[in-house]
Amino acid sequence: MRETAARLDAADPLQNFRDEFYLPSDNTGQPRVYLCGHSLGLQARSTANYVSEVLEDWQHLGVEGHFVAKHPWLSYHERLSADLAHLVGANEREVVTMNSLSVNLHLLLASFYRPTPERHKILIEGGAFPSDRYAVIEQIRWHGFDPSLALLEAAPRAGEETLRLEDLCAQIEREGAGIAVVLLPGVQYLTGQRFDVAKITAIARRHGCVVGFDLAHAIGNVPLALHDGNIDFAVWCSYKYLNGGPGAIGGAFVHERHARTFDLPRLAGWWGHDRATRFAMPRQFAPLPGAEGWQVSNPSILAMAPLLASLEIFRRAQLPRLREKSLLLTKFLLQQLERSLGSKLRVITPGDPEARGCQLSLVFNTDVAQSRRVPERLSAAGVVCDWREPNVLRAAPVPLYNTFQEAWRLVEVLVEILA
Repeated sequence: MRETAARLDAADPLQNFRDEFYLPSDNTGQPRVYLCGHSLGLQARSTANYVSEVLEDWQHLGVEGHFVAKHPWLSYHERLSADLAHLVGANEREVVTMNSLSVNLHLLLASFYRPTPERHKILIEGGAFPSDRYAVIEQIRWHGFDPSLALLEAAPRAGEETLRLEDLCAQIEREGAGIAVVLLPGVQYLTGQRFDVAKITAIARRHGCVVGFDLAHAIGNVPLALHDGNIDFAVWCSYKYLNGGPGAIGGAFVHERHARTFDLPRLAGWWGHDRATRFAMPRQFAPLPGAEGWQVSNPSILAMAPLLASLEIFRRAQLPRLREKSLLLTKFLLQQLERSLGSKLRVITPGDPEARGCQLSLVFNTDVAQSRRVPERLSAAGVVCDWREPNVLRAAPVPLYNTFQEAWRLVEVLVEILA
């Protein structure tokens, strides 16, 4: 199938974007097959220029760089808003670049989790990423409720790996009167399952629930429409598909219907204060309208620069075209896995293309001890994926920089390992 992969690569209208990223290499200088963009995206070649610009302005201007740098630091975060808004389906006032995902989640739950004795539960999915689970549990405790009673979990049916949408919706219908917040992922980190954000939100809001989403594995991966979907809030990190670098600055969305709800409790900080009087240092906090009103501290300019470099590439590549390639790449990889390894592994990511992004999660039909040797042997063969305990290998052919031949190479190496 190498010939088929080569033909698909030759016909790929986005193939040149691969050249805009640094590809990890082995000790001989040969590029490795990097299928781990779901964990850490690659560095754009333009990143150094964006960072160097900030460093040079700092070197020559000092504190005056806030106002007279080539791109003044005072408003630097605003440069990212238009592209981020496009990626999440929002308007610019609804998004902001700040903090990290979990910090943003705590900040927004502080505002939107307003429990009462009658309505104090938070619904998450049973396989939620640990940081989300920890944050939710501590928020429940912070408000004086018992997590063993107030934390609801949506779980797959016995013997299944992913949640059925009808089961999740039925749970919201059944328990909605007592649910304060529904908090779910856009794409589930372990299985790669994509959630129907709009349908879940419509049902939850019909029952009076606030709705939030963790978009860590969704932003830059799948199309989103947060504004039209009436989601209340969302948070994300930027080091996966957005290629912002290790520990990159995160972001948040707050729907415009909350833009001027200034009496909504929040954990305020001076950078969220009205620009017109921010530097007058008033004693009374006056939040900015929109998502910016949830800012606490001035953001790291050096942390935003790599993300800005990547977003410029996304702007040129265009998310609809990336999604089209992603669907083809993932379909090709699935076909090769089924054809060559159908009896030796199973794919736990949904088969429906609309119910997944570019990540595929694999479980091998061997004992766990044998399966755990797979990632090490893949790495030795120059293929980078990642392993999640107890038995899941995650691989993501990212359309910005991965190729059909790399997808084929993953299958070829797995066949050798499992022979």
